[in-house]
Amino acid sequence: MNLFPVVITGGLIGGGVALFVRELLQPQPALAAALARSAPGTLSMPEEEVLNRDEVWGRWLLARLERLPGVKVPVTNLALLGQGPGTFMLKKTALAGLGLLCPVLVTIPWIIAGISLPFYVPAVVGLAIAGLLFVTPDLAVRDQAKRAREEFAHALSAYLDLVALKRAADAGPTEALEKAAAVGHGWPFLYLQGALRRARLEKIPPYQALTELADTYDLPGLSDVADIMRGSATDGAAVYKALRARTAALNTELLTAQAAEANAASEKMTAPGALLAVLVMLLMAFPAVIRMLAV
Repeated sequence: MNLFPVVITGGLIGGGVALFVRELLQPQPALAAALARSAPGTLSMPEEEVLNRDEVWGRWLLARLERLPGVKVPVTNLALLGQGPGTFMLKKTALAGLGLLCPVLVTIPWIIAGISLPFYVPAVVGLAIAGLLFVTPDLAVRDQAKRAREEFAHALSAYLDLVALKRAADAGPTEALEKAAAVGHGWPFLYLQGALRRARLEKIPPYQALTELADTYDLPGLSDVADIMRGSATDGAAVYKALRARTAALNTELLTAQAAEANAASEKMTAPGALLAVLVMLLMAFPAVIRMLAV
């Protein structure tokens, strides 16, 4: 029996598994994402961007694959999560390559036993698995970005309360925004601090910086804050009431979303519970049915 195909197949599988494990276990992405979360709180220097090896290879792949149909990079979500588009594309490509090699694991015992399978069977299965794994990072990033925006909305609710209190204490619009943002230390407040610091350095209105921040990361609640603060210089009392009203509306939205999520989770548990009840009834009725059929 010719073992050369088995050796080549095993080598390809080993390489794919090693690449997959390397993507999962390397400690750098977590640190990079954490540092990127605080990037808006720092000053952007006109230096050449330093890219790691994964980002360089990923951008090389992205430049050649982005024109293909179905290949799309969620730039806004990746920016919100502090992830680079190159690393994202490299992960997608690595998972797709691993998916192509998965059917080989099943065919190896058949090859060793001397049983040949049609070539199209592992090819079709491999393409299906590769397509599924190729879109898996998109789904993961979408879910993570959704959670991040929910976290930002909760922080924004507290920020609105703080801004309203500062305005009630006769603080100026810019002073109220900056002092309220300086209270928190989480990544949403770091984003706000960075945007307001940039507004001060570039001599632009703070509400303009908040609007740009909302557009960059798709944060609609922050756009409402910027719109309210546009008129804060002329009518402070009305702005205070508007901020309190927006805070109440945002809290209501968050509570409604949490209630809907809890109801959806409860509904998901209904089907397994009903299936378990049916299985218990079948188990209890099985002896009686056997006796009836044996008569």
